[in-house]
Amino acid sequence: MQSNLTGLIYHFTKIGTLFVCLLVLSGCLSNRTPTEVLQEFLGKATFPPHVEAELARFEQVYYNVAPNADEEKLDYFRFAFKRIRSHYVRKIGERQLIDNAITGMKEFKEKSNAKFTIKMATESALRKMLASLDPHSGFMDAEEFRDSFSQTKGEFGGLGIQVTMQDSLIKVIAPIEDTPASRAGIQAGDFITHIDGIPVLGKTLSEAVRIMRGAPGTSILLRIRRDESSELDFRIVRAVIKVKAIRWKINGAVGYIRIIRFSEKTQRELRKALIRIKAELGPGLTGIVIDLRNNPGGLLDQSVQVADDFLDSGEIVSIRGRTPSNIRSYTAKKGDVVRGIPIVVLINNGSASASEIVASALQFHGRATIMGSTSFGKGSVQTIMPMPVEGALRLTTSLYYAPSGNTIQATGVTPDIVLLKANKRNQNESINPNIPREVDLPGAIKGLESLPIEGNITFFETQCPVIGEEKGEEKDFALMCALTYLKSGSIAQFRAALNENSGT
Repeated sequence: MQSNLTGLIYHFTKIGTLFVCLLVLSGCLSNRTPTEVLQEFLGKATFPPHVEAELARFEQVYYNVAPNADEEKLDYFRFAFKRIRSHYVRKIGERQLIDNAITGMKEFKEKSNAKFTIKMATESALRKMLASLDPHSGFMDAEEFRDSFSQTKGEFGGLGIQVTMQDSLIKVIAPIEDTPASRAGIQAGDFITHIDGIPVLGKTLSEAVRIMRGAPGTSILLRIRRDESSELDFRIVRAVIKVKAIRWKINGAVGYIRIIRFSEKTQRELRKALIRIKAELGPGLTGIVIDLRNNPGGLLDQSVQVADDFLDSGEIVSIRGRTPSNIRSYTAKKGDVVRGIPIVVLINNGSASASEIVASALQFHGRATIMGSTSFGKGSVQTIMPMPVEGALRLTTSLYYAPSGNTIQATGVTPDIVLLKANKRNQNESINPNIPREVDLPGAIKGLESLPIEGNITFFETQCPVIGEEKGEEKDFALMCALTYLKSGSIAQFRAALNENSGT
């Protein structure tokens, strides 16, 4: 199960893991704690006087809350504080950080009473401090750190839903295709109010997600608020979630490729799908539809490789943060795997992060026509920074920028052809109100600038003729629009086909 939409693009360096392992090993061999070895290697974290004053304020409260606290846990906190202060994408005032750390510690103690420990005091301070930065930064304990690897590998245990926190409840962003949650009938926009009878109200996102986890084969009862007047109960059996990266099929002379998420297998599976499509259609292949709707993102390197597969040159995405290590650009290498065959990319407001990187790059270089509704707008990079002994920080360290110079953060990708839902009368209503966008999340980082996309064209998706619909299959109007556009060959002919179908 994924803890939030944002959690889907992670950077992770294996050097960081090796570093922590060496610290632990060195401590064992020398009969010193890993934190003592850390201090010897890096030097104890020191700060300017005004920052030390804020840390002294934290330590005073810390010892009042946890009288048996020791220096090692405080050094752990100082190490995390130093990384946040120096690597977060934007400069944050030390007083703000410390205020939130103190609040987190006090709130957790009030809830936990006798169960409160020194370890809990430290972790609750870090959780609140990081959660106050933006919706995607957070503290990861040892279990959550381990789970982050299985999620990016495309296999993990749980229900198969992507969730976020809204109005102190857990809101479903989307169920993952072909998982227990989707089969049970969980829908985007559902609010989870109770988990096995336990109210969600008052719990953090991490706490709620942890309750929902469990051994495959065990069941869980979710109470869902679907609208203002109704609540529904869903009994779901947990399973090992194996998320397919790619699904594909053929529609006439067009290859359809649905990219479900960007895991370690995505580009490899994409190449396999293209090989089979080209083998089946041969020279008769006239177009490709790449479906990124409700794709929550995933690994940066996979999004770059997927975009690179369809480009011969040019920038794919750039990353800009506060430190030199968080400023870099990715450029396409020569070699378009489908050699210029026309492409339509389908997106909607559930398309996030890695999906937006692919869509914005193909749009800017004129390699694909982007169709649908404005994407989610998750344009921030989370770096997982391992902590000494255990756990990690998930810290927003930079923002994504499209080749156009637009930041993706909080703005998203605007389609070349905007598709409106039936009976809607303005472009904004093409967005599904049940799925929050990045800009709607509390504490979301605002985009720095946004250059308008010119030449957008708007249609009702129901204007598109039905193509290749199977008996009993729900109509996918957006896909039919993509197929119609590829068959038409130009905007003018596409418009004519839609007007003819609508009888105007």
